[in-house]
Amino acid sequence: MKATAKDLRFHSKELIESVSRGEEVVITFRGKPCAKLIPYKELKNKREDNELFGMWADNDNVDDVSGYVRDLRKGRV
Repeated sequence: MKATAKDLRFHSKELIESVSRGEEVVITFRGKPCAKLIPYKELKNKREDNELFGMWADNDNVDDVSGYVRDLRKGRV
């Protein structure tokens, strides 16, 4: 569904109701898409499912992982 910025201003309740039914609403400003309203859904905790989570836990070469990564991000001088 498409709606203008003016529709968003004056008909926000109807737009939110359509989003709650599962529709996606594209908001246009001066004829060009600028935003999208989508249904909100909770993010599940996927840390346990991600194979990369905790990959530094058993690394004996690095004691402070945050400091190590911070130093990597500094770049070359």
